[in-house]
Order: sequence, then structure tokens, then C-alpha cells
Amino acid sequence: MSSPKFTFLEKPSAHVFPTLSAEQRAQKERLFAPKVKQIDLDKIDSIDALVDAYSGASIQARNIGRCAEVLERMVTDEDRPTILLGLAGPLVAAGLRKVIRDMIEHKLVDVIVSTGAILYQDFYQAQGFPHAVGTPDADDRALRDLYIDRIYDTYVDEELFWRLDCSVGAFTDSLAPGRYSSRQFLEILGHTIKDPNSILGAAARNGVPVFSPALNDSSLGIGLTEHYHRCLQEGRESVVIDSIRDNYELTQIVVKSPATSAIYVAGGVPKNFINDSVVMAYIFGLDTGGHRYAIQMTTDSPHWGGLSGSTLSEATSWGKVSKKATHSMAFVEPSVSLPLVAGSVIKKGSAKNRKRLAFEWNTPYLKSIKPV
Repeated sequence: MSSPKFTFLEKPSAHVFPTLSAEQRAQKERLFAPKVKQIDLDKIDSIDALVDAYSGASIQARNIGRCAEVLERMVTDEDRPTILLGLAGPLVAAGLRKVIRDMIEHKLVDVIVSTGAILYQDFYQAQGFPHAVGTPDADDRALRDLYIDRIYDTYVDEELFWRLDCSVGAFTDSLAPGRYSSRQFLEILGHTIKDPNSILGAAARNGVPVFSPALNDSSLGIGLTEHYHRCLQEGRESVVIDSIRDNYELTQIVVKSPATSAIYVAGGVPKNFINDSVVMAYIFGLDTGGHRYAIQMTTDSPHWGGLSGSTLSEATSWGKVSKKATHSMAFVEPSVSLPLVAGSVIKKGSAKNRKRLAFEWNTPYLKSIKPV
């Protein structure tokens, strides 16, 4: 028995179909001109090939592809915009430590703004301490009895946290008392790290400033508090992290840059701090016009009205992102999206000819920024 034949009816006669004008037909043809490209795994053998294929797909795959395209434009722009990387969320616990380190080493990043927790967990791992595979279904009461802290499906050792906190406090004792920006303190700490895969260590080696405007809200802050407590008990001056100096220093980087770009991984304080540095340029009598490029990878939703999920278009209304900016957002959890976006650009070698920036400080003043 032969297979039945299917015929597509160009003009079915038994039903009423819409009638479009010639102008509407032309408009419809234009809208259908760009076609969604199906991802062909037979033709994909690398991260960059996969992300390129995503660019022609839809939904969040397309957004990941577009984020990679914008990042590539950032690092190849002839005006060499300063790239500010904002980091929030459990990125080190998620396994992204070396991804972020590689972004530094491959010159995708000029300045980092991070939560204190990410930097502390980087420092914790730099001591050889583990992030262990756990489960979100663990008995948290039993974990508490063992002094095991759970970060979703990852375990860290609270006994080691306590000892490391106090070690940070003891290290701070060796510094001259007085006011430090978080950048100053983290650079000094970064130079003590020997682990080649450390974020702080790579930043210190490559002259990439690292700011943590909410450093107090982390175990690094706990270590500094332990130092402060003993200084009070012993009647001596302590080291103090001056968060307003952070504002002043980062804003100087923005106003002395020919242009700026932003990469937001999740949201939180780092995202707002980077954006506010653009707003604060008016203190120096300037309107920079906002970031030239911006991308964000997050799971936060815009419709709740919070900053972390707010769109980059919304940031344009504040002057934080330029009206002419090229920007894209991918609503994909960063443990998935960041390795794809950064890995694509790294594998292409897009930033290989990009010069690093040399920052000359006469704290709290930034004397100059020069490509070297």
C-alpha cells in the first residue's frame, strides 16, 4: 500500500481567510525575513561555535549569544572603554572561580566590583580549603552539629571559616592603622596569595583594581571586626575600611576613562555601585553619557521592581547606560551563562591585542590611567 500524499492548499475554498493589503503583505514579508536558525550539533565542536549558534536561535539562547556579541564589541572597541565587572551571588561555590580568574588573565576585565563573600570564598580556597559537593536535601540541623555551612548544594567548613576570619584579623594587625579603601586593602591581601587560580591573586598580579563596597557584609568583614575589637581592647588605632573612599576612587576611574562598559553577573550592590559611579561623575563636573556597552546575566526578574532584575533599558532613564549603548541581558543563572559568554570570547582570542590599564594612585586621588 502506498503512503498517502499531503498537499498544502494555497487557496482553500471552504473557509474565510484574512485579506491583507499590499502594504501589509510587504510589512509581513519584512518581519519574516530573519529566520530562526536551528542549532545543528553536528557542526558544533567548541564553546564559541555553540554560542555563535545560540545567536541565531531564540529565547535565552539568543540572549546568551547576544551577550557574547556585545562583550566582543567591548573588548575590540578602538576607543578602549574601561570594562567594569560586577560580581554577586555564590559564584565561587558554583565553580566559577577560574572562569573569573581567566577573564582577568585574558584581558576581558579592567576593574572588579564584588560582594565580599565571593572574594572571601576565593581567599578561602586559595588556602587549600574545600568547597565540597553537598545536597539541597541535607539535614541542616545535622550539618549545624558538624559545623558545616551549606550554600544550596555545596558545603564549606565553618571551623576553617572561624580560623581564617581570625587570620585575616591578625594579618590586618600588620598594616599601618588608618583609613583604607576596599581597593587598597584587597590589593594588599591579593599580593599574599600564591594560588595561580585565585581571583584576588590574578587581579593583584595584573593591576586590576578590586572594590567591595559592602565588604563589611562578609567573612572578610568579620575578620576586620575581630581586628577592630582587639584594637579597642588594647587602646590602639585600627584599620578602617572607608566605603566613601570607594565611591570617590571608582568615580575617578569612570571620569578618567574615554568610555566605560559594564558586565553584571547577577545584581546586588556591585551592579548599583558600578552604575552610581556614572551618576557621581557630576561631582567632577562631568556627564559621561553612561556606559557604552553593558551586559547582564541574572535570574532576577524585572517585574518585581528591584535593582538586581531591572533592565539595562531602565538604567538608561537614570543616565547609567548610554541612550546609544549596545546592551543585552540573559535571564540565565550565571553558573550556566557566564562560562558560555566569557568562554566564547576567550576562545576566539578577541581581546588578545587589548592593552592592560595602568592605574597611578596618590590615594585618594587617581593621577592617571594609561594603556600599557
